[in-house]
Amino acid sequence: MLKKYKKLPIQLKASIWFLMCAFMQKGISVFTMPVYTRLLTTTEYGQYNVLLSWQSIINCIVVLNLYGGMYAQGLVKHEGKERRIFASSMQGLAFVLVLGWGLIYTIFRQYWNQILSIKTSQMLLMMIIIWTTSSFNFWAVEKRIELQYKKLVCITVIASILNPTLGIVLVKISTDKVTAKLLATAIIEVILYGALFINQITKGKVFFSGKNWKYALTFCIPLIPHYLSQVVLNSSDRIMIQKLVDDSSAGIYSLAYSVSMIMMLFNNSLLQTIEPWLYQKLKENKAENIKKVMYPSLILIAAVNILLIAFAPEIIKFFAPNSYYNAIWVVPPVTMSVFFMFLYSFFAFFEFYFEKPHYITIATVTGALTNIVLNYFFIDIYGYYAAGYTTLICYMIYALMHYFFMRKVVNDNMGEIKVYDLRVIVIISTVFILISFALLISYNYYWIRYILLLSFIILTIIKRKFLQNTIINISKMRSKRNLEAE
Repeated sequence: MLKKYKKLPIQLKASIWFLMCAFMQKGISVFTMPVYTRLLTTTEYGQYNVLLSWQSIINCIVVLNLYGGMYAQGLVKHEGKERRIFASSMQGLAFVLVLGWGLIYTIFRQYWNQILSIKTSQMLLMMIIIWTTSSFNFWAVEKRIELQYKKLVCITVIASILNPTLGIVLVKISTDKVTAKLLATAIIEVILYGALFINQITKGKVFFSGKNWKYALTFCIPLIPHYLSQVVLNSSDRIMIQKLVDDSSAGIYSLAYSVSMIMMLFNNSLLQTIEPWLYQKLKENKAENIKKVMYPSLILIAAVNILLIAFAPEIIKFFAPNSYYNAIWVVPPVTMSVFFMFLYSFFAFFEFYFEKPHYITIATVTGALTNIVLNYFFIDIYGYYAAGYTTLICYMIYALMHYFFMRKVVNDNMGEIKVYDLRVIVIISTVFILISFALLISYNYYWIRYILLLSFIILTIIKRKFLQNTIINISKMRSKRNLEAE
């Protein structure tokens, strides 16, 4: 295996390691969850996750997602010295934005602390984390484009070990455990990611560039509604539960949400593999071939999500003590939401390819506003359980909107072709939802749940060749793409 690995093209090696980095970055919070849920009460866990939700929202406003698509596009357009200048100037812009917003907050801190239910020390720590995280992302995107995976893996591994280690130590010895967790993250990231900031500034030697700053701001500011709405759609639940119910309920819901989001690792991995192939098919004007990959992929994601729903009671028991056990009732609807997150991506590809960002913004803003309105009414009536179902409803609406936008984009740019059969998508989605709710209802009746699970396993065995062929075809697709890149 080692010999075969050494013979792989650099593009494929880099792809493998970048995927592992993504798993380490996202997965570390999952692996440390059982520790933190036992060190923190449900109230403290809720407070910490609400702070993370605020941090995600503030991050969009402060650094404008500068390290997103705009930055990658800018790096590709520039080469050599100009690329280093562009990277260093983006680091400079992000630093100035964080410093400016930090000063504004400090002046009006009493007002914002009351609105956000936050301490000054916590907000300042979050501002530091926003800066250091953006510094890492600027550096990481550059390494991905230049296929320098060894450096990225090294930094990711070190951060993945040190961050939770220091976090657990500080949380254990501190009385203010929520602030201690933020402090641990800030310390590690300032040391590691601060060095990356200095590295790119030193190489580029340009902190301010009027041309680059104007380009970045012109590109990113119009996208704020999209990015902000996307974050609100993912984070507003916990904030509203804290405001309308209490911190403890926010903690229980946060655990269920975090467990359900494990499936996003599978979503993202599969999408990273399929995405280049999809764009290539659109470029070749062969959009009708996409459904051959879309339907099996959708079934695969549905099957994986059903497994998580089936074992939700056991998973919650593993991840947290009994005080969190009611989280099992929230896992199914949020996990079903993950399925629709994957589904809408197959529609949004067309909007990105044909450069129709206003459709994406409309769908995201609509989804976010719907989520806030539904949460406001139903959390007050049914408690934090309602947030899981409002999330599911919003992502179903979100996927439906993207479907109709996709049809319009296709008709305008590719003529009257039928990319997907809506009936097939509806059948797959309906079967998935029915099985998921059947498992949810059976949580209080273990023997029924295990019979359903056994039936699902038998069906999987019967259809194993179909699943095997799906995985093999996707793997071949990835290998072919990397070899073509070589």
